[in-house]
Amino acid sequence: MSSKEVKAGLKSAREAIKNKEFKEALKHCKAVLKLEKNNYNAWVFIGVAATELQQPDQAQTAYRKATELEPEQLLAWQGLANLYEKSDQADFKAELPKIYQKLITLYEIVWRRLIQVREREAEEGLEDSELLELWKEMTRLLQDTVEDQDNETQQHLILAFERALQMMVDVPSEVHKSLSQDYIKCLSKLPHEVAKLKEVCDATLSRYPTHPYPLEALSENYIRTDDCNEEAVCCFSRLSELDPNNSQAHFGLGIKACQDKKYEDAIKSISLGDVGNSDDWTHKLQKLKLEALVRTGREQDSNNIYFFKEVSYAHQGFFSLSHSFLEALSRSPDNGELFFLLGRLYWSMGDEMRRDRNKAHTHLLKAAKLDPYLGSVFRFLGHYYKEVAKDQGRARGCYKRAFELDSSDAEAGAATVDLSMEQGDMVSAALRADPLDWVCWECLGEAYLNRRSFIAALKAFDKAHALQPTSIYSLYQTAAIKQILGRFKEAAAEYRQISEQEDYVPALKGLGECLLALARNALDDYLDGRAVDLIQNAIHYLFRAVKQRPDLSCLWKLLGDACTTSRTVSPNRAKVLVPGALCGMDPPDQSHTLDQRQLLTLGERCFGRALKLMPEAPRLWCDLGLNYYHQSRLLNCLYPEDDAQSLLEKAMQCVKKAIKLDSANHTYWNTLGVVAMAKGIENFALAQHCFIKSVKAESNNVVAWTNLGALYLKKGNIELSHEALKIAQSLEPLYVNCWIGQAIIAETVGSFDTMDLFRHTTELSTHTEGVKGYAYWVCSTLLDKSNRDSELYLYNIVQMNAISAAQVALSKYTERIQTDPDAFIMLGYLNTHLQLKKQATEAYRRAVELLQASPHTDQLSFALRGYGRALSDDGQWEEAVRVYSSTPLEELHDLIGLALACFRIGRLPESVQSYEKALVVASSEKEKACILTALALIQHRLGSMDHAKTLLFKCSMLKEPVPESLQCLCALGLVHGDVTLASATLTELLKLGEPIGGAVEERCLLTCTLLALQGNFSGVHREAARAIHRYCIIFRDTVSLNFIQCDKATRTYHFYFCFNSFHLRRNALKTIQRAVLLCPGKLSYNQTCWISSQLMLSCWLGSKTQICILCPFNRLYTSLFLSQVLSVSPEHPVVFLMLRQVQCERLLLSEASNCVPPAVLDQLSAAVMANHTSVSAWHWLAEVYRSQGLLAQASVAYRKSLQLASQLGDHFGKMSSLLRLALLALMPCLAGVCVSEWKDLVLEASAEVLKMGSSPVALLYQALLQFSIKMGARETRRLLEKIVYASASGSSETIASVARWYLLRHLHTKDDLELIDTLLVKATAEGDSRLVDFHRRLYPSS
Repeated sequence: MSSKEVKAGLKSAREAIKNKEFKEALKHCKAVLKLEKNNYNAWVFIGVAATELQQPDQAQTAYRKATELEPEQLLAWQGLANLYEKSDQADFKAELPKIYQKLITLYEIVWRRLIQVREREAEEGLEDSELLELWKEMTRLLQDTVEDQDNETQQHLILAFERALQMMVDVPSEVHKSLSQDYIKCLSKLPHEVAKLKEVCDATLSRYPTHPYPLEALSENYIRTDDCNEEAVCCFSRLSELDPNNSQAHFGLGIKACQDKKYEDAIKSISLGDVGNSDDWTHKLQKLKLEALVRTGREQDSNNIYFFKEVSYAHQGFFSLSHSFLEALSRSPDNGELFFLLGRLYWSMGDEMRRDRNKAHTHLLKAAKLDPYLGSVFRFLGHYYKEVAKDQGRARGCYKRAFELDSSDAEAGAATVDLSMEQGDMVSAALRADPLDWVCWECLGEAYLNRRSFIAALKAFDKAHALQPTSIYSLYQTAAIKQILGRFKEAAAEYRQISEQEDYVPALKGLGECLLALARNALDDYLDGRAVDLIQNAIHYLFRAVKQRPDLSCLWKLLGDACTTSRTVSPNRAKVLVPGALCGMDPPDQSHTLDQRQLLTLGERCFGRALKLMPEAPRLWCDLGLNYYHQSRLLNCLYPEDDAQSLLEKAMQCVKKAIKLDSANHTYWNTLGVVAMAKGIENFALAQHCFIKSVKAESNNVVAWTNLGALYLKKGNIELSHEALKIAQSLEPLYVNCWIGQAIIAETVGSFDTMDLFRHTTELSTHTEGVKGYAYWVCSTLLDKSNRDSELYLYNIVQMNAISAAQVALSKYTERIQTDPDAFIMLGYLNTHLQLKKQATEAYRRAVELLQASPHTDQLSFALRGYGRALSDDGQWEEAVRVYSSTPLEELHDLIGLALACFRIGRLPESVQSYEKALVVASSEKEKACILTALALIQHRLGSMDHAKTLLFKCSMLKEPVPESLQCLCALGLVHGDVTLASATLTELLKLGEPIGGAVEERCLLTCTLLALQGNFSGVHREAARAIHRYCIIFRDTVSLNFIQCDKATRTYHFYFCFNSFHLRRNALKTIQRAVLLCPGKLSYNQTCWISSQLMLSCWLGSKTQICILCPFNRLYTSLFLSQVLSVSPEHPVVFLMLRQVQCERLLLSEASNCVPPAVLDQLSAAVMANHTSVSAWHWLAEVYRSQGLLAQASVAYRKSLQLASQLGDHFGKMSSLLRLALLALMPCLAGVCVSEWKDLVLEASAEVLKMGSSPVALLYQALLQFSIKMGARETRRLLEKIVYASASGSSETIASVARWYLLRHLHTKDDLELIDTLLVKATAEGDSRLVDFHRRLYPSS
């Protein structure tokens, strides 16, 4: 239970974090740590929750603890880095570089391990192309942060570059040149590697003499170090010859000219460069240019305004710059831009200068007057009025003017919106003046929406729509907000309401998006039929929008998404009606049915149309590539004769185009890796590179890590695959694909945890690979007959209810994937175990159909054998004969199955032939004995008595005779009056030991018949009585009762049984009394239990229509009867339990006291434990404990019943136990004793019930628990409303009534009259007068 509680606690914590319930998350994590104090994920979750709750010290402590537990895991280090980035604490900021260094080190360690592995493989003679890729990837990983690394890491990086350059074969080449350039760039960041930099630059120039980058790196180094010797000048000149527009060459030559006092040449050279850098050497060049201008007397030149502009942002001395601007303004007094630059400079000099109106404000106003079209001036004026003058109106006007002049000024636009939103009080004032003004309500909703207050905005738009029902805008915004909140079904209904009035394109688009989201949810739940219907509706509405606005790329993209979504369902289900005008079929005004391939092709065309409108959209290129990829998979599966290679190449090109447009998007890299792994391309080196790039682009990328693990697994590298999947599990423990990968690894290495891992995948989610893997292991375990008593079998199969779970999951699998014969064979096998005869027959039939053209004859034979057995179980004997005849008829099971089927339809000679062939194939003595017995029965049916007798004699002579053969031989002797044969055979039969099951009655009948033939009728009576009292048998055949001289009580019992079968309870109960009075000690155990149950039923019901002793005496009568039974046969635990139940009932209903003494409770517990297979007995004991106030003991009893129901595979018993347990824990919570143990027990039990299926009762328990914890919380209302307004879906009216009662109490505390009115309307419609009366008591004046 501990591991399950830990998993459940972690899952609850993760869900709480997702729902932003961080305090609840902390509680769950602390509960986990009580059970397992060193749980890594719990400490990480505490860190996340504490960070969001603004508790940085607790978050730091938790993350530090997690890093101490598993220092090589990334998740805690990443969380620590995120915490330090968000915090303003100085000590956190000081620690941040160390955290970054640790993260880089972890990534570096991974790559070093990879490289070490590959080097060992290369030493063994393997190709080193993959090793080269690893060296290159290591350089790409570390080169961006090389200046922040320690010396060891820097040397590793240099070694990586050198090894990569040495291993390259294709030299010279573009790849080699690019890698050399990266090496030079890396060395240029290391001041102590100047000699190495010059060496590498010279080597690169000798191989690529026209490549300018080595000269640029050398020039930058010379400029930074103020080194302008002859070697530097030669470098500058050579670079200028290769690239006449190169800035660094001109900078270097300008510096040299200044040093030589050639100022005109210096100005000319420096002006040719692009002064766009913020480095120190750029500042130096600017100062040099200023010096050269002053020396040449050209500082008044108006063309140098832009130079002063750039100097103003780069120079450190504000006051010296202000003097420079003032000097420039004295020469150009009408230049508005100079006034703006000076005003901006004053603004940057601090609060004192900002408050001085003669400084920033005056110069900015002067700039606005001189140049009224300079948007930046108005933005800074807005800053002044907002922050200094506190004049929000003027500030808003300035920001608005700045945005009108320059629409790309995001800062001015955002400030305009913020100030407008701060003036929302005006809308509130207008509403107070006229609360029925629907326009003001729409404006208020718009204001809330801009602030992303969705619930408040939704209420405002609802009010506006109620005041003005014809307003499409308010209805549209309501639907749009619900779509944002994920309430797609409600949003779709309101979008559809708009679309029925007019073709409003935003509403049609939103409706298509909602339907597509609902379709994806249905596919996740394997509701493929519903998903296809939703996709069809989405295409219909999106096409209506496209007809109105064919110029919108987003509509074509949504159409492509809808068509491509159909890839998930089975091809024979993907039949969608599409308008002819969209799919290009005639007639265009009618709808045409498209199959899956046609739908994917249509999706390709829609994506192409979208790309024509937006050719530079990377998302569209990626979607188109995925569409081509899914088309290729469909061709490989259903149309192998078609060429899918061209589609894969198109997919590669499209995704590469997306990466070219946006190389920082991790999704595109991951997609390219998936396509590169596809069958037909299988470029695993490229796939590995793409997955690694995806991880680098987004470190918390669980999908890419999982795909990387799958790649290594495909290549047979178990160790690396396990490491990658382990990282994926740490990033997202609920991501099912990484668990499937680990399960496959366990299966590969032969681990005992394989079945547990596959079962865990089915608990997380329904995934095709996980389902098939789990079903395979369940079937394999069932096929192994030797392990039925092992603990592993009892746990994996019986306790975990594996057969039912695998059958349900596999049914979903075969609904979607209908071309997998293995899955249908396993489904048929599981259905057979569950006695689902028709389902088993259908599953085997599908498997046989799929395997008819398959070369796997063994698999087909197994399927045919199962199909024949399923047909026989279902009574379809003719079809079973046909199926068995199509098998090779070489296996024993095939021959026996055919023989039995032929026997059932009366084809006895063919049955004999099949049994004779089976006799030759049989390997054991027991098999031969069974076959000989069957042959003897058939010969008897054919009338060949001697032959039958011979076969039975032959069978009895075997070393391992079976009891059935001896019984047949004995019966044969009795039928023909051969007392000697019958007596001898019966003697041999009795030597085989005690009978089991139905053989008890058969042996008794044979013995009694033999005694009757011998004339010993008193012996018949003794034998029958002995069998009744010893084996507790009930004779099933009334003819045998007439043959055997049974006693009066037994005959009376059967007389009662016949009456009871016709529901004549009056006569039945009279007959019971008569039987008991005649011979109370001669009734069998089962007869006694039956009579006792009837008496107890009448006792507890107390119905006046029962013809029994009057109701007050029923319990006493039943008690006396059960005591009499126990006096005769004391070893009957069920009867003993019944007696204790009646006695307890009498004690509880007595007037003296309702308290049960402890000694009696101990006796009741012992009686229940003696009936170890009765779930209801534990329920009864728990109710007794509860009535005595012993809640802890009642909880233990319910847990015992739950454990027993799980072991027995009793679904309803398990659900009943969980619900009773939840109710038991809920009672003290509702009474105000809401301790954490009871609260957690309610949540755990109700959550388990909901996992088993829909349960309104469990939902009600959760809602009442929330009500008891915090009656006025939003969550309380949400849970209660979920029950009240979903009651029409099949839940009990009683449950809905209780929920309405508590919801009214909640709304009463909140005084929400509008929602109370809605609830009362609902209650009135449901006929809940009790709630209406309760409302009148709460509001007497209403």
